[in-house]
Amino acid sequence: MYEKNGEKYFVVDSHMHFWNAGPDNWVPGAEQYAKGWIECFHAYQSLAPKETHWPIEKFMSYTEDDLMKDVFEDGYVDVAIFQPTYLKEWYTEGFNTTEKNAGLGEKHPGMFVLNTRFDPRDGDNGLVELKANVDRYGSRGVKLYTAEWNNGSRGYKLTDPAAYRYLEKAQELGIKNIHVHKGPTIWPLDKDAFDVSDVDHAATDFPELNFIVEHVGLPRIEDFCFMATQEPNVYAGLSVVIGGLMAARPHFFAKVMGELLFWVGEDKMTFGSDYGIWEPKWQIEGFVDWEFPDAPEFADYPRLGVEGKKKILGLNAAKLYDLKVPDELQLADAAPAAQDDAKLVTQ
Repeated sequence: MYEKNGEKYFVVDSHMHFWNAGPDNWVPGAEQYAKGWIECFHAYQSLAPKETHWPIEKFMSYTEDDLMKDVFEDGYVDVAIFQPTYLKEWYTEGFNTTEKNAGLGEKHPGMFVLNTRFDPRDGDNGLVELKANVDRYGSRGVKLYTAEWNNGSRGYKLTDPAAYRYLEKAQELGIKNIHVHKGPTIWPLDKDAFDVSDVDHAATDFPELNFIVEHVGLPRIEDFCFMATQEPNVYAGLSVVIGGLMAARPHFFAKVMGELLFWVGEDKMTFGSDYGIWEPKWQIEGFVDWEFPDAPEFADYPRLGVEGKKKILGLNAAKLYDLKVPDELQLADAAPAAQDDAKLVTQ
């Protein structure tokens, strides 16, 4: 829990990881991609305050103790949601797998939500694996990486028939939250594979699923906003928005937040630190203190108050995942993250 000026915030870090990208995990023959990927990730860390930067050796393979201290002890997080990314073309045991995350979650009951993933290019075997993960870990959400390489394929779309087959199966298994990476690319993945247009189509056809667009489609912020405002089951995941822009690009951060608040609204935005790229502590502290710059170009955006920040930092994700929020940390007269409340935000 975070407390500032007498206000208490229930914090859900809805987008974080526990990875191993060290040389011991590189696929022979694909070392240049495994190395290049994690070095590109590490370069994004430079967008955070200098005192939070890690050396590349720690960044490749941070420890369980690092994570527990950074996220929970120092980082104010009450519940963290793991979002797996496998990348087995480059990492022998996978980059950030359901099993690795679950090992940590099982040691610390109640502190983590154990999401899993799927890749429709895995065919029938992938459906079996998806069911097994849901049965074992109780996953209520999946993380999808539409630009991931897989046996010669360099990406897929949510509109592919195979993807629809998996979405149908996920819904049948009780999964309700589909987290889709649609944002900045990481070398050597293809930028076009992160386009947000396929989310629009799938969200219409699967109205009972929630599509949380991680990184809000950056740099395609306008495309995302115009799509999300018409789809009541599309949400804005703020990982990268806060961690990548708030400190390094404050003017652009204000513009992105303004567009999201105007088109999507504070009820449909979720905080994610994207740990271990960035630590949650400075992001939460900075976001609670953040206000729009006093400049004419920001005058027509809705303001974000304490209640809105409480929704974004935890209450919206808690609603999506049916997490229990202590009574003293709830809002008196609000029901954040409800699909039926979706509407165009006006001043």
